[in-house]
Amino acid sequence: MNSSFKLLVILSLVVFVSETVSAQSRDGLTRAQLSLADAYRDYWFTGVSVNQWQVEADQNGTNEHDVTGFVSNDQTKDWPVIAENFNWVVAENCMKCEVIHPSEGVYDFTLADQFVDKAKAAGLKVLGHCLIWHSQCAPWFHYDKNGQLVSAEVLKKRMREHIYTIVNHFKGRIDAWDVVNEAFEDDGSPRKSLFYQILGTDYIPLAFQYAHEADPTIQLYYNDYSMNKATKVEGVANFFRPLIQQGLPITAIGMQGHMILEDNVNNRYMKEYEHSIKTITALGIPTFFSELDVSVLPNPYGFSGANVSDIFAYRPEMDPYKKGLPAAKQAELEQFWIDFYKMLLPHHKDILRVNFWCLNDANSWRNDFPIKGRTDYATLFDRQNRPKPFVQKLIDLVK
Repeated sequence: MNSSFKLLVILSLVVFVSETVSAQSRDGLTRAQLSLADAYRDYWFTGVSVNQWQVEADQNGTNEHDVTGFVSNDQTKDWPVIAENFNWVVAENCMKCEVIHPSEGVYDFTLADQFVDKAKAAGLKVLGHCLIWHSQCAPWFHYDKNGQLVSAEVLKKRMREHIYTIVNHFKGRIDAWDVVNEAFEDDGSPRKSLFYQILGTDYIPLAFQYAHEADPTIQLYYNDYSMNKATKVEGVANFFRPLIQQGLPITAIGMQGHMILEDNVNNRYMKEYEHSIKTITALGIPTFFSELDVSVLPNPYGFSGANVSDIFAYRPEMDPYKKGLPAAKQAELEQFWIDFYKMLLPHHKDILRVNFWCLNDANSWRNDFPIKGRTDYATLFDRQNRPKPFVQKLIDLVK
């Protein structure tokens, strides 16, 4: 082979590689660049929860933030990771009643506005969380000045004013609302919250009515935990079925998905959630996963659910991975997520969004729930904000 021919071959290869890399870069489809949200954009949206310290770009590296969990990293670095890897965001706490409406007639939108403005500037869609919830509800909401429960008419008036004010404040900036959160017990019966004690189950359709009146264009959701359990999802479906038939303005029903790895015997979560997807979509509306994470830690006393008041005492044997997750457990976690996504894919037309709760292991609430101070590995990103290896394998399922 003469030197001129060699040079021609080399130049041709250079041009080919250059054009290939350029085309991949234009499409954003290189292996290093493709995010989970990019990979699944034709299947469903991919979201994540955002805490108030990520919004504020907090540099605090201590364990002071009890609400969110063990915050051990510099959260100035979190927002770029959120913006690059997700297309929906939801606030963990700054839109809940105790924060945004702490006393009658007083609203504090400071953190919530920062969150929404930052999300919209990054081109992210926003889910408001949440309008009516028995937990983290401001203490004044259900009582009069004498400390007695208010009448049904007073509570209706307070609910309407609360929902109208918040929905109108964010109109045009928020894309959907969790209207009612966690209104049912695991057996499918209505939760006997203060809302229920005063209004019965009427407070649920009333909340949707008020939200729809405030903004007829916005998506409105119901959201709950333990929705893998047949008794729970069927109880929720049975409640909403006649309301939907009567024209209730509900867009979708969300399932939280706070799972525990050791409880996934024979892939029970995949089988249960597939049943739940079918149960909800039989109502004629889609579903979505609103708060996904998987704890790898031992489960205290067969605990399940996400009732934030359920807390157990710390014991060292319940916190075995302080120095890191063993390879075998990492492999088990990886296979869990692969199997979970394989279950979801055939139902992608019925799933609006797959939303993860907390960005990385360092700020995951699972470090503190239901046993405070443990070291868990429940999210997609490690404590240094690096995507875990199984994320690429999820991308490869559809790439």
